[in-house]
Order: sequence, then C-alpha cells, then structure tokens
Amino acid sequence: MTKLVKTADLYECNVPYLKDLFSDSVYPWDMLGKIKGLCAKLLEEGIEGFTEIETGILVGRDVKIAPTATIIPPAIIGHGTEIRPGAYLRGNVITGENCVLGNSSEFKNCILLDKVQAPHYNYVGDSVLGNKAHMGAGSICSNLKSDGKAVVIHGDDDIETGIRKIGGILADGADIGCQCVINPGTVIGKRTSVYPLTALRGVIPADCIVKSMDKIVIRKA
Repeated sequence: MTKLVKTADLYECNVPYLKDLFSDSVYPWDMLGKIKGLCAKLLEEGIEGFTEIETGILVGRDVKIAPTATIIPPAIIGHGTEIRPGAYLRGNVITGENCVLGNSSEFKNCILLDKVQAPHYNYVGDSVLGNKAHMGAGSICSNLKSDGKAVVIHGDDDIETGIRKIGGILADGADIGCQCVINPGTVIGKRTSVYPLTALRGVIPADCIVKSMDKIVIRKA
C-alpha cells in the first residue's frame, strides 16, 4: 500500500480562492503558515458573492451562523456553510462550500474544502480537511507533540517538516469514526475510513479501512 503525502495526491481543490495555494504547495503542511496571509489578501481584495459581515470575517451566500457561535477574525466562510451553536473559530479559518462546523467544535488555522463535516465536539487545529471529509463526534486533530518538537511525517520515508504544530491531514473523502485521536502530522488517504476510538498516527494509504493501527485492510471494490 503506497503512502502518499503530496498535496496533488490527496486533494482536488475546486475552491477558486484556494486553488493557487494548493497548486503552489508540494505538501499540505506547507499551506499552514500561509493561511493568515491568504486571509488578509482575500479580505483586502474581496471575493465575488461574499460579504464582510464584521471586520475580518468574509462570508458567502446562504451561510448560517448560530447566535452562540464565536468567530475570531480572520475567517473566510464559503457559500452554504453552517456554523452551529457553540462553534469557536479562533482565527485563520478558511472553508469551501457547504461545510458544517459543528456544535461545541473548535477550529484554528485550518482549511476545509467543500462539504467537510466536523459536526459534533471536534477540534481542528493546524489541519487541512479535503472534500467531503467527515469527523465523527468527539474526534480531534491533535496538533502539538508532548515534547514540543517539530513534527515528523512518518510515511514510506520520514519527512522533517520543521513545523511544531501540524494537526490532521485528511484527504478527500476521509471518514473518521467517533472519538478518534489524530496524532500530530497524521496523513489519512483518500476515501479511507477509520473505526471509532482509534488513535491514529503516521501515513495511512487511500481506499483502506482502519480497524486499528495494527489492522488496516484494503477496501473491497
């Protein structure tokens, strides 16, 4: 099973205001340090069909924001996205269309492509979530190692990122079960599903079912 980690192998980005960022970044974690600057650029230039509802918060059409949600700028929220009660956006958050940022979930310095769902009690920090990626209730993206050292991506070869905070790298269609812990720098391949209560680490190939880290099977066609 090939452990793919490059941006082009993990994502198909159709979000107009994110396309250049994805095409210019060899690895997904390369984007994390650029989110703040991109937010500033988009806020200055504007996006057709988007409205700046408060200073530093740009939202598309048909966005639903619960009165009890908290959004710390900058934030770019795509068309049709729903931000549910108690959601906490801590800044540097960019979403595509029709995402769900759920109740009592926290988001910080992250990118969500189209139709991402993080609907219940999730933490998404310093992470990139692909199209239709789904996080079950209570699953979290842990973004800092206990020793505070820079994150190493453990794939077919180890990649020294030089970055202290990297959360989950979820490719298009990744589906994470309830109460999973995605350890710092974990990469989950396209269309891979993970059983609940799994502690994830390393690079997990595409089209797999993760029953545990010791039992990863190829999904049958």
